[in-house]
Amino acid sequence: MEQEIRVAGVIRESIVDGPGIRFVVFCQGCPHHCEGCHNPATHPFEGGIMTPVSKLVQQIRKNPLVKGVTFSGGEPFCQCAGFASLAEQLKDFGYHITVFTGYTYEELLAREDSDTNRLLSLTDLLIDGRFELDQKDLRLQYRGSTNQRLIDMDKTRSSGSVVLWKDENYQY
Repeated sequence: MEQEIRVAGVIRESIVDGPGIRFVVFCQGCPHHCEGCHNPATHPFEGGIMTPVSKLVQQIRKNPLVKGVTFSGGEPFCQCAGFASLAEQLKDFGYHITVFTGYTYEELLAREDSDTNRLLSLTDLLIDGRFELDQKDLRLQYRGSTNQRLIDMDKTRSSGSVVLWKDENYQY
């Protein structure tokens, strides 16, 4: 049976949800309920539309300008098996994968869950941490509050410790 994701919506072209021109998949369902959340409609786990991964891949591949895909929310790590399947297929076509999560990288590792680890292994840029209203800063790149980190996952995996992402290293 084909993998599906409960999707709240998509943005077919974005330049604010990660480096370059991106397709954004907003998942439905989030346990964090951060005060001041940018996407509160994605919190209920009952909403959204069950969407086959293959349909999302087809939609993404229609636009030759899109070089990256962002998984946002909601909370993608509440559907990590589906998002890992989507990321695997997208990586086959050379897409850069950015994932927003309210969990910290350390919390995700502590899960010791194969689907979580699979999604992390396919992620190029992880934006982690809950949105904190008292740390909100509209000048930040790709995130809403100063506690959230942009983690370069390739370098983090290589070094064994968190390495922050630098925009100048990304090829647009």
